[in-house]
Formats: sequence, C-alpha cells, structure tokens
Amino acid sequence: MRVEVVLAWPRRFESARLELAEGATVGEAIDRSGLATEAVVAIAVHGMRVERHARLRDGDRVELLRQLQADPKDARRRRAARPKPAGRD
Repeated sequence: MRVEVVLAWPRRFESARLELAEGATVGEAIDRSGLATEAVVAIAVHGMRVERHARLRDGDRVELLRQLQADPKDARRRRAARPKPAGRD
C-alpha cells in the first residue's frame, strides 16, 4: 500500500511517499520516513489524531504535528485589536 508522511512548518513542508506492506502501522511509516523529530507532539491521519500503533490503509496521509506557535484565540484577538487601515470599512 502507498502512504504519505508529512511534517510542516510555517511556509514549508517535507513529505515522504512510502510503499508499505498491508497492515503496517503509523509508527512503522514514521520510522521509515525519516521525518520524525523531537518537535512532533502528536500524530494524525487525514486530520484525525491517532497513536503509533494505529493501522494504515492505502492512500493514508500521516501528519506529524508540532506544538502550536501561538494560541489561535490569542492570535485572533491581537489581529482584531490592530487599527484598521484608512479607507476600509
């Protein structure tokens, strides 16, 4: 089966496309990808959080998730508090 492992940063990403045996796990895919880093705090498959022992299916995309750089609610509040440019409503 074919799977992809993805690790993203702001404005760039790395990915590895792998051919794995049926029944392979998320952990096996990560280990084979060479993309694992200490910065990874969670793993997802197509946006749904999973553990390393989860079984993969053909076409799955394994996402290596890093710690958020900013709390999304705080970031939105800061953007909303900025003065609006002149001439815009």
